[in-house]
Amino acid sequence: MIDNFILACYIVLQKRWRSMNQTLTIRIPDDLREGLQEISKAEGKPISDLVRESLKRYIAIYRFRKLRNMVLPFAEAQGILTDEDVYKEVS
Repeated sequence: MIDNFILACYIVLQKRWRSMNQTLTIRIPDDLREGLQEISKAEGKPISDLVRESLKRYIAIYRFRKLRNMVLPFAEAQGILTDEDVYKEVS
């Protein structure tokens, strides 16, 4: 059961965007824009790359949490209640 859970999490987290030809226009407050500009300059990355990376991370975390919530009842039924329990099962 745990092996299937880990495999499913891996598949979800490894999905990649198939194309990068979409444009999204958003409104952000000045402080957020200034923060992005500061990070962009410090890391030498375009703001669009920072936003793209942040969105990818947010979506991956969202999908992971959604999947985790789906399998949680099955894990609990097997006595797997904590992250330490998961590590014990996979180690």
